[in-house]
Amino acid sequence: MKQVEVSILGQAYTLGCPEGGEDLLAKAVASVDREMTTIRDAGKVKARERIAVLAALNLAYQIAEQGLANGRARPVPDPDHLDVDELVRRVDAALADDGQLL
Repeated sequence: MKQVEVSILGQAYTLGCPEGGEDLLAKAVASVDREMTTIRDAGKVKARERIAVLAALNLAYQIAEQGLANGRARPVPDPDHLDVDELVRRVDAALADDGQLL
């Protein structure tokens, strides 16, 4: 796996990227950066962690919306079977330089 340096909201990150996935990763980074910048510039949210969570929710909603429009809706996971602790650990690992999410 290749290591790629990116910048999101002015913060540098080193991300793992499969060979040949650089263009897709660059597009994903640009989408996240654009969404986070929009939220930050609106001035209502200041904490980087909250901006990241709101951006993730906005992007996930957009993806779900596109899936519905294209007839490729994914089933909504059963909340009784979600491993929330694992999801929080993964988000915390991604935000390691910025502190813990919870």
